[in-house]
Amino acid sequence: MTGENEAADFAFDGSNMFEPLMAADPSFRGQWDRFHDEWRDEAEEPLYLALSELALHLIHHLEAGKTDRFSDIFDVVERWIVEGNRHVREAAIVGLLEDLQNPSLHRSTHPDHFKPWLRPQSAFWWAKLYAFWSDGTPLV
Repeated sequence: MTGENEAADFAFDGSNMFEPLMAADPSFRGQWDRFHDEWRDEAEEPLYLALSELALHLIHHLEAGKTDRFSDIFDVVERWIVEGNRHVREAAIVGLLEDLQNPSLHRSTHPDHFKPWLRPQSAFWWAKLYAFWSDGTPLV
């Protein structure tokens, strides 16, 4: 999805991508542990489902004005996009960022309220997702 060489080294795959998130946002630990327990017997955990839960978690925190950890959280999201393998990058972009943009998930906030915390690559993909949904511009 990012056009980078798939043979390049990466720091994150599905087995370790949530470790830095737990350090950045310990309040997600309970949801992650329940998710991990539910899917522990699967060969691969469905990252998109976990990231959908994370999106709802972040939206609820935004609505409550609890954004003090957002800088650290979006640093992790940026690392997923830059340093993750193909599955991690796609899940971060199409799973998390796309869900954060879903207006039907917001009650008292707007998706654009997340923009101040986006980093360069997450902002790039945020704009690409928006263009895709607004006028059909291909993601790649």
